[in-house]
Amino acid sequence: MTATLTISSKNYSSWSLRGWLLCRLAGLEFEEDRTPASDPATRAELLLLSPSFLVPALEHDGIKVWDTLAIAEYLNETFPQAGLLPGDRKARAHCRSICGEMHSGFVNLRSSLPMNLKARHPDFKVWAGAQGDIDRVKTIWRDCLQTYGGPYLFGTRLTVADAMYAPVCARFHTYDVKLDAACADYAARILALPQMVEWTEAAGNEPEEVQELEVEF
Repeated sequence: MTATLTISSKNYSSWSLRGWLLCRLAGLEFEEDRTPASDPATRAELLLLSPSFLVPALEHDGIKVWDTLAIAEYLNETFPQAGLLPGDRKARAHCRSICGEMHSGFVNLRSSLPMNLKARHPDFKVWAGAQGDIDRVKTIWRDCLQTYGGPYLFGTRLTVADAMYAPVCARFHTYDVKLDAACADYAARILALPQMVEWTEAAGNEPEEVQELEVEF
């Protein structure tokens, strides 16, 4: 049975990227179903009015699951061999904690540095409210890389945590956020993943369906 992942804009939607990456990391074969930019739920997500609990949405084996963390847990149960969550109970709890923090927090970072893979803003001035979120992300990355030895947040295998923080790597690149060596290397490593390169190229070819978003942000 073919699975279907419903997503919105590849250029603007960080949540769609997370869900898509999780499916790819799990090894799931799926078809993409794009919601139109005019859809109210899509608009709410892209204008940062909602983290969009309906997009991405995965349909697989007669089951529909939405919300990025719910998709992550479903994929981990269905494809345990993919190792989306660490095997060690302590590391698994740590992974779930930082994923939950990304899922529900970092509001200032989201609003100040909206997802836009096509854009580049050299020497972007980050306002003080967002800097605290950026510093917290860097602390999480450094702690994980030091604790588990890299090259990814929980060691040698990509996990849910890397998928959850991948859009932040893209945001930091778009807005020229200054990073220490360890964090810069990690962000570059994530952006160089074949899956990220594929997504970014597709975003670059995406029609400008939401031209007014730059103003509304």
